[in-house]
Amino acid sequence: MFTGSPKNPTKLKYTIYLIASTILGILLSFIAHAVIEINYLNWAQKQGIAVTFYNGCALLPSVQISLLLLGTIGGFFLGRLWWHKIYIEKLWTGKK
Repeated sequence: MFTGSPKNPTKLKYTIYLIASTILGILLSFIAHAVIEINYLNWAQKQGIAVTFYNGCALLPSVQISLLLLGTIGGFFLGRLWWHKIYIEKLWTGKK
């Protein structure tokens, strides 16, 4: 499985691959959101700034939505890129 070339790419595999990479992008955006928010709260505490919370989150709703959209779109396009590299170009095996 891991040593040979990827077998016959099908439409179902492509769909699952894109869904999985999109979910990965969303999960990574949640991690980025948490890191940004923690750093922002630490900075605000050191500066003595009062932080306004929006439904339990210190980041502005526009920043929250932007991070989620970037993760979703980025994961989708990264999935398309790697699908092409692995299944079409067969970069994994070194063959073209």
